[in-house]
Amino acid sequence: MRRRSAKRPPGAAVASYHELTKQRGNAAALAALAADSHDEPTEADGNDRQFVTALARGLEILRAFRPGDGPLGNQDLAQRTGLPKATVSRLTYTLMKLGHLVYLERLGKYQIGPTVLALGYQALGNLTVRHIARPHLQAFADYGNLPVALGSQDRLSMIYVETCRGKDTMTLRLDIGTRIPLATTAMGRAFIAGLPERERRYLFDRMARRYKSRWKMLKRQIDLAIREVGERGFCTSFGDWQSDIYAVGAPLWLPDGAGLMALNCGGEHFLVTRERLMQDLGPRLVSVAAAIRTGLGG
Repeated sequence: MRRRSAKRPPGAAVASYHELTKQRGNAAALAALAADSHDEPTEADGNDRQFVTALARGLEILRAFRPGDGPLGNQDLAQRTGLPKATVSRLTYTLMKLGHLVYLERLGKYQIGPTVLALGYQALGNLTVRHIARPHLQAFADYGNLPVALGSQDRLSMIYVETCRGKDTMTLRLDIGTRIPLATTAMGRAFIAGLPERERRYLFDRMARRYKSRWKMLKRQIDLAIREVGERGFCTSFGDWQSDIYAVGAPLWLPDGAGLMALNCGGEHFLVTRERLMQDLGPRLVSVAAAIRTGLGG
């Protein structure tokens, strides 16, 4: 089955969070910051008899909604998923009848319905690692006075499943459910560094298709991050995702082969220096990962 590429939403090229906030408000800024993490939809090979294409397409519609977006119309969803508008219209109608979407008649657009929210909260509630990690993350955030987050992979993105902030933190606010790209962020690169070589190569193939001419440069940066994790236990991203964001990331291997997650900490460059990230916060983040793993029985 032919793969369709999702269009990149407008605004993704704007680098500064503060500029975005000034121009379009906080919610729109967060949506634009997440735009670079948008993944192309994937479908199984047409020979796979077990694969239900209609179900996969319906889930792609739900995945197209991102924090800060607001309601989306069928045309918006068609652009983001690469699906024909007629197909999108049938899918959104079905999802609305099931309660997964709510139709706003005045706007002619949809928003996520309560049944999806219930599923999301149930999934988060069953993530034991969140409950173990939270006190360690909050202690770190209070010490560094910077936000710290725990994330899990989804295609070419990382999704925040827990976040903590210091008492006086004045920086970019990214909450649970936020999606950030694997390739350009400290969290994403830390995750890649923690993967076995075979899984890493698979991701690299997908990233090469996703980023095209940018991939050669990004691959060099990711290779550097892999070396950093090997030497120090954490990696860095100094303005690679957003030009004014400095961050460190560390992989979190879950016990008994249960999987891999990653941590990050960072903020605007005028709030945190490279030196502090490298000499203080990065090593502390590695210690936090070790404490969480121990708490999980590792």
